[in-house]
Amino acid sequence: MHDSILRRGPLAVRLMLAATLLVALGGCSRGISSTPGDAPNLEKWTAETKARPAPPLDPLPVMQQFETFEYAAHSLRDPFSRAFTDRGNGSGPRPDAGRRKQTLEQFPLDSLDMVGTLGRGAGTVALVMAPDRVTYRVRPGAYMGQSDGRVTAVAEDRIELVELVPDGAGGWLERPATVALEDQ
Repeated sequence: MHDSILRRGPLAVRLMLAATLLVALGGCSRGISSTPGDAPNLEKWTAETKARPAPPLDPLPVMQQFETFEYAAHSLRDPFSRAFTDRGNGSGPRPDAGRRKQTLEQFPLDSLDMVGTLGRGAGTVALVMAPDRVTYRVRPGAYMGQSDGRVTAVAEDRIELVELVPDGAGGWLERPATVALEDQ
């Protein structure tokens, strides 16, 4: 008995869906006008629209005349050529491209703080604290700062350096710099 109800159930549902679909389609067809007089009206309107003259086009814009200019500086030297920026034979100071960078060269010179010294006389070693909060020992000949700063002397109250900075014309200039002992 349960089998017969189950078999009738899906069939009843299918019939109900089919009936609903037929009613919906029947309602849609009533909204579409299918009178024979509508097609000639549409054809008449299309013919009238095609018979109308096209609206006039906008006039083309007037081309603006530009004043001509003759470049007469062909005989002068080119300001963008490499010869203009190179000075002499390049015998001045230059950074050593083959030198391995030292740890303190990754920090700007103004971010390094001298915090003390060890030893006396020629064997004096400076203690420098970097932004990474590590203290490093610095002797003459070491490098620090981002401008190839070579330490020339270590005193009890300062570190003296010579930095190489570009001169803006392809060369390099030596510039003295100092890192002083921090007052605490």
